Amino acid sequence: MINMFMKDKKMLFLITNRHMIKRPTLSHVIEEAIDGGVNGIILREKDLAYEELIVIAKEIKEKIKDKDVLFIINRNLKIGKEINLDGYHIGFHDLVGKKPIWNNLLGVSVHSLEEAIMAEKKGASYILASHVYETDCKKGLKGRGIDFIKEIKENTNIPLIALGGINHENVKEVMSTGVEGVAVMSYIMAAEDPYMSAKKIKDHM
Repeated sequence: MINMFMKDKKMLFLITNRHMIKRPTLSHVIEEAIDGGVNGIILREKDLAYEELIVIAKEIKEKIKDKDVLFIINRNLKIGKEINLDGYHIGFHDLVGKKPIWNNLLGVSVHSLEEAIMAEKKGASYILASHVYETDCKKGLKGRGIDFIKEIKENTNIPLIALGGINHENVKEVMSTGVEGVAVMSYIMAAEDPYMSAKKIKDHM
């Protein structure tokens, strides 16, 4: 059912990073971004201990409970299970090591066609492929480009989300590859106006 939801929409995912925000709290940014058109939140606060992260996760879940928004947690299966989130996101090497016991959406980050194909074979619900364009999050690393995304799209059958340096000026080019959506971090997280940043990129999708 959740996969159908992803396939039926042009999905805009927001990957969190509270260190970038210009609003009072992460919760403020998320709320404004959802109002602007974000369809999914990937909670990715890697430096937080369980006790701190669970508080934030519960707060976000409460805020979005009446909204048509996916809530996915990055690499914290315990919290994902404890508060029954929509998805659990891991790196490719985590999947290769041992596939987690998890019944909802399983997202996997990939950086090559080979990883994408293997992730699908090993049971990923969707793949997050990066990075498309050069980005401040990966300073000094050249983007893999649109052809990288096209190649993955042509050789896999599960939803594909593109990530890396995507903004309102290039998102149309990314969407033209047939991907189910895009994910952004700094474009919204570091924005003075998260609502308008989300709306601009969503309008251009």
